[in-house]
Amino acid sequence: MANISGGRDYLVRAVAGQGQILALAARSSELVQNAKSLHGTSFTATAALGRLLTAAALMGAMLKDRQTLTIRVEGDGPAGMMVATVRDGKIKGYIQEPHVYLPLNATGKLDVAQAVGEGKLYVVKDLGLREPYHGCVPLVSGEIGKDLAYYFTVSEQTPAAVGLGVLLDAEGEVRAAGGYIVQLLPGVEEAVASQLEANVAAVGSVSRLLAEGCTPEDLIERLLQGFSPTILARQSFAFACDCSRERLAEVLMLLGREELEALLVEQGQVEARCGFCNQVYRFSREELEELIRRAPPARSERGLEL
Repeated sequence: MANISGGRDYLVRAVAGQGQILALAARSSELVQNAKSLHGTSFTATAALGRLLTAAALMGAMLKDRQTLTIRVEGDGPAGMMVATVRDGKIKGYIQEPHVYLPLNATGKLDVAQAVGEGKLYVVKDLGLREPYHGCVPLVSGEIGKDLAYYFTVSEQTPAAVGLGVLLDAEGEVRAAGGYIVQLLPGVEEAVASQLEANVAAVGSVSRLLAEGCTPEDLIERLLQGFSPTILARQSFAFACDCSRERLAEVLMLLGREELEALLVEQGQVEARCGFCNQVYRFSREELEELIRRAPPARSERGLEL
């Protein structure tokens, strides 16, 4: 099991405007660097996955203990599918095609929108109820931040501004990463919304501010200037995968007895890799034979089910 903890990544949660505004801001440089190292991502893939992981950290801070949130981006661009999951400050994620190489966009920045393409964004929240919450919206930009802002407005009926950024050095290592979510709560006054919109526009690139030494608390002050924000909580987070041999064995058994027997004949053993952290688990011939004994038979082997 990969469990990489940095210690310097954290977020803050604040309210302002007499309870009309909720804001979260995070520094996620180590989270994104750890994901980059684990998946060997290219410049553009690092930026895309880093934004999604940062968003998961921020949205996860809105949940209660032991609740889980998963964000999935399915676009038709060369990056393929991206997934990020968070529970209790432990975040994991992956990008289907980590080696995406694209020219810079018209503004001279990494072209995340082109890498992601058109498609849909899914949000699943396991709140401990009978059924998880499912939300789905079309991708409106592919930039992740604007797509999540659209999700909050459409699926949760809570207007929000979302800023996410990843700044890389010339070698592709993470100089700074982070982001913010600012939500307007029900009953917000129009003057408050207008001032907040101006504040968000003035903030600019969140990753460059963080690279210059800006803290999450500083981001909150800039975003909520004029609203006397109150910090409610500070929370650390890190990349952490909960995979194990036992879980991978269960996944292998889902292939069914026939498929496992074919692997035994062709390879004599099998390797299973966790998609979230790239940890490889090797199962010997003896272990594979045991999985075959435990695996469910193919439908044709079960006979007629009445």
